[in-house]
Amino acid sequence: MHFLLRIPYAAAGAAARAAANLAPAGHGKVRSSLRARRRIRERFAEWAARGRDVQRPLVWLHAPSVGEGLQARPVIALLRARRPDVQIAYTFFSPSAEQFARRLGADFCDYLPFDTAGDANAALDALRPTALVFSKLDVWPVLAERAAGRGVPLGLISATLSATSARRSGIGALLLRDAYRALDAVGAVSSDDAARLQQLGVRADRISVTGDARYDDAWARAQAAPQQRALLDPLRSDRPTLVAGSTWPADETPLLEAWRVVHERMPQVRLVIAPHEPSASHLEPIVQWAAGEGLKCAKLSDPASATACVVLVDRVGVLGDLYALAQVAYVGGGFHSAGLHSVIEPAAFGMPVLFGPRHGASRDAALLLEHRGGFSVASATEIAVRLLELFEDAAARAAAGDQARDLVQAGLGAADRSAALVEHLLSR
Repeated sequence: MHFLLRIPYAAAGAAARAAANLAPAGHGKVRSSLRARRRIRERFAEWAARGRDVQRPLVWLHAPSVGEGLQARPVIALLRARRPDVQIAYTFFSPSAEQFARRLGADFCDYLPFDTAGDANAALDALRPTALVFSKLDVWPVLAERAAGRGVPLGLISATLSATSARRSGIGALLLRDAYRALDAVGAVSSDDAARLQQLGVRADRISVTGDARYDDAWARAQAAPQQRALLDPLRSDRPTLVAGSTWPADETPLLEAWRVVHERMPQVRLVIAPHEPSASHLEPIVQWAAGEGLKCAKLSDPASATACVVLVDRVGVLGDLYALAQVAYVGGGFHSAGLHSVIEPAAFGMPVLFGPRHGASRDAALLLEHRGGFSVASATEIAVRLLELFEDAAARAAAGDQARDLVQAGLGAADRSAALVEHLLSR
């Protein structure tokens, strides 16, 4: 880290630690994230005392949110199979990833501590990792510096960097360049990503192109979906179905307006909608909209969902299976500033994928567009036209779905290569 940024960065970390102790109760990601870091050093130390076997190597994997976790999940599974002697610690940053993280079966799982010298040292003292591996891009400068100083090999898997990323210049580059330069092994998603990562500071001799392990994860989940009988069987139907996943209100405004047109033309259609944050405040406007349209609406947890025209997914962790019900998918985020969510999950089921116009940072969306397996829609009118086309033309729908599935199949093998990269770090 550039010396001019050390003091303000340390001050920001200290302020965050103080805020964690003062954060009031209530909902919201910021509050939840702060409160979750109370006593975090103690939690790391308590697990170390009872669970850390220092005779065994330990891989510390960090994935900030669910998307990065999907890249790490198949790698963890392979490590478990190949190296049963290895302990696995898994950390995450966002509260939205907490339930996902708890299901990974890591030996230790918790939030990532703040990126301060004290927290980094406490975590490293507790875990005593043999290797520290980050998923996708987020490499924390103080943690990387402290781990490298102890001789802990550092890795980055499924690494990708958009051409417009602010990390490549200005304060971002000054803050992060040393951390990226400290990495011992980097598996880039593509050759373009590898070139941009070098501009970020990664040494050329430490980079190889390994692909994106999310493709393996999405493919495995699609293949396993038929086993989810308790979830899927009550909802199976011959009705033309759109599954809209990870939507925000900004997506739902044009989507529901379009759905009015689609339903008028095809009264038998069904909408399954899984908001990114299925809180009561997010679900209620959709319930009210359906009532105003005279559409039977039910939450997924309600037995009435089997015959509903609009099914509201009121829990997390099931979207990747619900795509099995669809003929067409819509992925949210393309009308929202947070960015597009994963388009690979529905593509693995072999269906056309629709998404909003703000997809420039998504390599997967670009590939789907190139292969005609996905379609960008910029308005309610475009959504309605595209949905009617795909619902009414089975041949066009099948052709687009085949292209989407073929794209995912072409990306398989990244998890195996990423796991090999981690194993290499363990052997150093």
